[in-house]
Amino acid sequence: MIKENRRILKENLTRGPIVMAPGAYDAITARLVQKAGFPAAYMTGSGVSMSLLGIPDLGIVSYAEVLDRVEQIAGSVDLPLIVDGDTGYGGVLAVNRTVKGFESRGASAVQIEDQLDPKRCGHEFGRRLVSAQEMVDKIKAALDARDDPNFLIIARTDARTVEGIDSAIDRGHQYQEAGADVIFVESPESPEELQRVASSFSVPTLVNMVEGGRTPLFPAQALEKLGFRLAIYPNSLTRLFAHFGELMLKELKASGSTDAFQDRMLNHDQLWELFDVRKWEQLEKRYTTSLPSQ
Repeated sequence: MIKENRRILKENLTRGPIVMAPGAYDAITARLVQKAGFPAAYMTGSGVSMSLLGIPDLGIVSYAEVLDRVEQIAGSVDLPLIVDGDTGYGGVLAVNRTVKGFESRGASAVQIEDQLDPKRCGHEFGRRLVSAQEMVDKIKAALDARDDPNFLIIARTDARTVEGIDSAIDRGHQYQEAGADVIFVESPESPEELQRVASSFSVPTLVNMVEGGRTPLFPAQALEKLGFRLAIYPNSLTRLFAHFGELMLKELKASGSTDAFQDRMLNHDQLWELFDVRKWEQLEKRYTTSLPSQ
C-alpha cells in the first residue's frame, strides 16, 4: 500500500482539489488526520522537536530520531506521509542516506531546504542560506537516491526572508530545473507574493499555513485558485493541544476534577476505537485460547 499511497499523492498534485496535509508529530496526531479524511499528513519537524525533545525548531533533532518517527507514523496510518527532512542532515551523502531511509520506512515525500546548519523555523529570523548550487547538488543527490519514481522530492527555499522574494523565486527556478518535483517558497509575506509564487513554476507548488506566522492565512479554496497544489498546516494540532491541555490542567489543579472538560474529550471507548481496538482484540483471539470471557 505504501507504493500506492505515493502514486496517489503524485496524481493528486496534478489534478483534483488542492491537497491539504495537516501536521502530525506522532501516531495519535496522524490517526486524527486520517480519521478526519485528509488525503495526506505532513510530519512536522518542529512538532517532532517539541514533542520528542522539548526544544523549539532549532535544528537539534537528529536524522536517526526523525527516522524512528517516520517509521512509527507511517506504520500507524494508511495515507501518504510527507516528511520534513530539514537540510537533509548534512551534505550530499547525508541527503542520499536521508532519502533512502525515509523511503524505506514508508514515507511518500521528503522536503529538503536550502538553509545552512543550524537551521531555523521558516517563520523566524536568523536563517542563513547555502548557495543555490549546493542546494541544486542536494536535489540531484536526492533524486538519484530514491528507488520509487513516485517518491517526491520537495525543494524548499528560505530566501524570501533573507534575500527577498525575487531571490526566492530565482532559487525556486533553479531547483525546478534540477528536477525537484514540488517547489516550496517559504514565508511569502503578502497576497501578491503568494500569487507570484503560485504562478512562477511549472511543477506543483506548496504553501505553508502557519497561524501567527509571516504568511497571511487563506482558505484552501483560495489557495487553490491562486495555483497552489499542496497546503501544509504543520502545527495547527500542536497549538490546539497545547492550548486546551493548558486549560484543562489549570482546571484540574484548581477544582480537583476534569469534569468540566468531559464534553471536549474523547471518552474511554472513543479513544480506544481511534486505534482499532476491536481489530487488535480479534487478532489476539485468533491465536489465544486462554483469554478471559468478557
